[in-house]
Amino acid sequence: MKIKNIPIDERIIFALDVDSLKEAEQWVKRLESHIRFYKVGLQLFMAGWYPVIEMILNRGHKVMVDLKFFDIPETVRLAVQELKNRNATFITVHGNEPILKAACEEKSAAKILAVTLLTSFDESDMRDMGLGCSIGEFVLHRARKALTIGCDGIISSGLEAKQIRQEFGDNFLVVTPGIRPGANILDQEDDQRRIASAEQAILNGADHVVVGRPIRNASDPLAVVESMQKAILAGLNKAI
Repeated sequence: MKIKNIPIDERIIFALDVDSLKEAEQWVKRLESHIRFYKVGLQLFMAGWYPVIEMILNRGHKVMVDLKFFDIPETVRLAVQELKNRNATFITVHGNEPILKAACEEKSAAKILAVTLLTSFDESDMRDMGLGCSIGEFVLHRARKALTIGCDGIISSGLEAKQIRQEFGDNFLVVTPGIRPGANILDQEDDQRRIASAEQAILNGADHVVVGRPIRNASDPLAVVESMQKAILAGLNKAI
């Protein structure tokens, strides 16, 4: 596996899943000595809009805008156009071939990441959606389409990352949510189903891991960040 030259303080993308610009800024100030990459998802974007993105950028950090655009191609194209002008680093898109093509036509310096399958889904959800294939088969199919179209990377759980790397190589990004510290033991109150540790995800081929609750809910968030960064470095060393 080819190891990309990504600084350790950008390997973790902290999910700013909070309900105000003020709280988001407090978290950035708290973590920015260790983390320089932040995710703005639906909740925070609806609460704070573009000033949230500007706050993160003005502090010298990178932004992943995780709105998972899924609409008619022209609407998605225009939405990506708006975000690229706001200096987003990553933009997530969730859709079929025409939607992904429309997003890629507008990406410029922003990188388009295609969502394969939400990490809250398991095999029972696949059956509920009427899909007869396995999760692994579905994710590979989505990844193949996205990379052929020209997406810069994909969003995938750490469990599928290894197969994706083996199938398609190293010349694209894999960003992995559903990260949990230590052993992969599901909490019944956790809505994430396909989880991995930071070390496992990196060893399997992820470039970045998206982490929210394990850091946000910790009594000592920076200690958790440091522990995860050590695990990431361990995964990188094993992958060499």
